[in-house]
Amino acid sequence: MKALYEQNQSDVNEAKTEGKGELIPSIKLRHCCLLRNQRCVVAYLYDRLLRIRALRWEYGSVLPTNIRFHMCAEELQWFNQYKKSLANFMRSVGGEEGLDITQDMKPPKSLYIEVRCLKDHGEFEIDDGTIILLKKNSQHFLPRWKCEQLIRQGVLEHVMS
Repeated sequence: MKALYEQNQSDVNEAKTEGKGELIPSIKLRHCCLLRNQRCVVAYLYDRLLRIRALRWEYGSVLPTNIRFHMCAEELQWFNQYKKSLANFMRSVGGEEGLDITQDMKPPKSLYIEVRCLKDHGEFEIDDGTIILLKKNSQHFLPRWKCEQLIRQGVLEHVMS
C-alpha cells in the first residue's frame, strides 16, 4: 500500500507541475485500489477484534496458552484492556457484589434447581424469608440465582436428574 501511495503522490505532483492529464486515470485507479485495500484491512482487523472479544466470553478472563500463542502483543493488550473494562462494568452494576453478566450465556430452563449440600454451611435465607438449614448431604429445591455463588464456592452441587 505504501508503494501505491508513493507512486500516486509522485504522479499527482507530476500531473500538477507538468500538466500531464494522461496520468489522471491511473491516479484515480490507484486511489480506488488504495481505498479498497484499506477497507479490506479494516474489515479483517475488525473481524479479528470481534473474535478476540468472543474469546473473553467463551474462556473467561484467562486465555489458554495455545490461543495466546497465536496472538500478537497488541491483540493481547487489547484483550487485557477489554477484560478490565468488562470487570469494571460488572462491578458497577448490581450493587455491592456486582453482576456477573458472563455467567448464563443461555437462559436457564428453570428458575429453580435441585442442589445437594456438600458440607455443613448453616442457615441460608432466601428472598421470601424462608430459612433453610444447609447440612451435609441434604437436598433442596432453591432459586438458581441464590445458589450460584454457593455452587462456585463448593458448598452446593447442582443435582442433575
